[in-house]
Amino acid sequence: MPDPAKLPPGEGALIQASIGGDSAAFEALVRPHLGMLFRVIERILGNEAESQDALQDALLTLHRELPGFQGASKFSTWAYRICVNQALMARRKRVRRREDGIEDLMPRFGDDGHLMKQDTRLDWSEDAEALMKVEQDELKARVRAGLDRLSDDQRAVFVLRDLEGWNTDEIAEHLGITRELVRQRVHRARLALRALLPEFAPRATEGR
Repeated sequence: MPDPAKLPPGEGALIQASIGGDSAAFEALVRPHLGMLFRVIERILGNEAESQDALQDALLTLHRELPGFQGASKFSTWAYRICVNQALMARRKRVRRREDGIEDLMPRFGDDGHLMKQDTRLDWSEDAEALMKVEQDELKARVRAGLDRLSDDQRAVFVLRDLEGWNTDEIAEHLGITRELVRQRVHRARLALRALLPEFAPRATEGR
């Protein structure tokens, strides 16, 4: 049971009431976060209908696991992680695509983790400005198509880092992986998307 004194005003009482079986309290607890929770699920799944189903499953999981919530983080943070995990599980239920195509487009990495036969570093931060210049509908469609070809793990870290704005430490904590693995997956996802969406790729920046 979380310490109510460590939670935002009113949240502790809602959590306790929810654990006690008060459905109205649980609805009040999750309502302010529903938009955020659905957004991250939809970005990972890329399908509105599947995302709605995944959100419902995630809410059931939240309700079932709420007694185990210790209050070490915000409720919204805890709920967010559960929704990310639910979205990833939903993706794994699909018939898995062959990933040979994406791997063929990927640059090769040496044992030290660095790119082979490439001396420049590409700065993804410049991509945001380039992406803003294209039509919003086209951008969403093309980026979604690109995201759909990433592996589950790559898509998850890319969504959290470059679309949701999480930092490396947050992603590592919420996905239960190391900071270095986060960086590796983000880097590979960015490189893969550049290969898949070359019109959106910025020019290489020397010395970065």
